[in-house]
Amino acid sequence: MTGHSPNLQRWFDWMNGDHSPQGLSVQLADEVVFKSPVVHTPQEGKPITMAYLTAAGQTLGGDTFRYTRVFDCGDKAVLEFECEMDGILVNGVDMIAWNTDGQIDDFKVMVRPLKGMQAVHAAMGAMLEKMKQKA
Repeated sequence: MTGHSPNLQRWFDWMNGDHSPQGLSVQLADEVVFKSPVVHTPQEGKPITMAYLTAAGQTLGGDTFRYTRVFDCGDKAVLEFECEMDGILVNGVDMIAWNTDGQIDDFKVMVRPLKGMQAVHAAMGAMLEKMKQKA
């Protein structure tokens, strides 16, 4: 994907690249807030956001994941995505905001349908547990 704001292009470069922790870390502000579709409280800080986005990249980032619509406002973006998990078409939206330094300071994810969110919840929980055991 090309022709996007520099902030969003960095995100796409990471998403379409190797998903390296270093590539993600430099994009996140220390005070970033992550809002998950399955956790009722915002998750604050770079370490927890890194964990969630890394797990998402490993569970949702398969061959079927793709952004289908992009709304790029420079310091904010809304990205509609879809992927298939366990035979269920999962629809979702990433809402991203960048601070004046070009780092992500707010990341919200919404997912539908309910069966899709349940599949995402199960896969993310398993991946986060696996990551915790490796640490």
